[in-house]
Amino acid sequence: MDEKLIQRLESAIARLESLSPGSKPPSGTLDAVSAASEPSIVAYDDLLVEYVVKVSLAAEKIGGQVHDITIVLSQAFATQKELLMKIKQTQKPDGGGMTEFLKPLNDKLAQANNMSEGKRSDFFNHLKAASESLSALIWIAYTGKGCGMSMPIGHVEECWQSAEFYNNKVLVEYKNKDPYHVEWAKALKELYVPGLRDYVKAHYPLGPLWSTTGAVVSAPKSAQPSAPNPPSASLANLASSSSSRPKQGQGMAAVFQEISSKPVTSGLRKVTDDMKTKNRKDRAGFVSSGENEVQKSAPKTAAKTGPPKLELVMGRKWVVENQIGVKDLSIDDCDPKQTVYVFGCKDSVLQIKGKVNNITVDKCTKMGVVFTDVVAAFETVNCSSIEVQCQGAAPTISIDNTSGCQLYLSRESLETSITTAKATEVNVMVPSSDPDADLAEHPLPQQYIHTYQDGNFVTNPVSHSGG
Repeated sequence: MDEKLIQRLESAIARLESLSPGSKPPSGTLDAVSAASEPSIVAYDDLLVEYVVKVSLAAEKIGGQVHDITIVLSQAFATQKELLMKIKQTQKPDGGGMTEFLKPLNDKLAQANNMSEGKRSDFFNHLKAASESLSALIWIAYTGKGCGMSMPIGHVEECWQSAEFYNNKVLVEYKNKDPYHVEWAKALKELYVPGLRDYVKAHYPLGPLWSTTGAVVSAPKSAQPSAPNPPSASLANLASSSSSRPKQGQGMAAVFQEISSKPVTSGLRKVTDDMKTKNRKDRAGFVSSGENEVQKSAPKTAAKTGPPKLELVMGRKWVVENQIGVKDLSIDDCDPKQTVYVFGCKDSVLQIKGKVNNITVDKCTKMGVVFTDVVAAFETVNCSSIEVQCQGAAPTISIDNTSGCQLYLSRESLETSITTAKATEVNVMVPSSDPDADLAEHPLPQQYIHTYQDGNFVTNPVSHSGG
């Protein structure tokens, strides 16, 4: 291993420690020297030397953007070492304090994420693999079962599974092209599995151990909620308004005295003959049902829809929701373990490029879906005016409670099993035997006739005559 690179990494870590705010521990707590000699910190240094340096060496051979994001990755791991040393001198913070405590680490994660966003480069998969993997370092925020995240070991494994999708793309793309990229991808995986996972398992399986007598970290004052504004009414106004009311000690006699002091009918209007109901022409002879008035006063309102979405949730499920009039929706990076759920879309077209496990289209109108392959099934439910095109293979296609479905099958998907339930106007387009001919259309029957023959019911589709 390159000794010069190891020295540079150790000097960089030392500079980060010297520049960190609040690195000087308060009196009565462990100092930086004793904290650095803790077994868990010594083991973390071994993690840096054995795995982080290996990734850095491979990145130097590649250069460019891969080298740049690997530098950020090395800095993020060095920042976590600094936080682990501070934890031994700090009391467990609350929510706002935890955010402030983790700010140096979050800044590095944000920097890596920004490098992977924007215009897609030739090293997109490298950048996404590195940036996605760094979220594994947030295991340090685990404070117990109620904190809303998995236990440290599980968190590291889950985050690496999201990053591994892009890392595998690097391995496949450069397998026979450039061994340096393959070396970098393998080193990145070893950094987290088994590297970081085994480190957390050995030293922090239940999360960090905070000090009981150390410094207290709290959110900055600017982030704390401000006190509510004082009421606008002054004490003088309250006093004057209360003095106008009868005092409780005077009893009901004061109340009757105040009533009798004013004319009872002083505020009433006199009713003339033309104002009486029996003399009004618009009220004579019938009783109004009030339906028109009710309809005018309470017009129908459109159903509320949420914001449009097209995102990957937890690396497992693509969610496409509330897309209206978008004709170029596309999911490019697919995985056979992922599912796609389309909900509440209208007058849009979605193209799924690659193999996924399952596709479900729910409550969509005038929606077009083009997909390549599915491992399990394609399903449409509670939809109307749907067009579906299968370009590859699909074991099962389910059409449930759908009105108007145009289904296009490729030659690879002719053996698919089509299931319909409460479905009307379902037409299936299949390639004809002649390659130059148009697609052959086959309407699926929606009405059946049942006859009792030889002790069993026989079901056949209804045939309608043209006459």
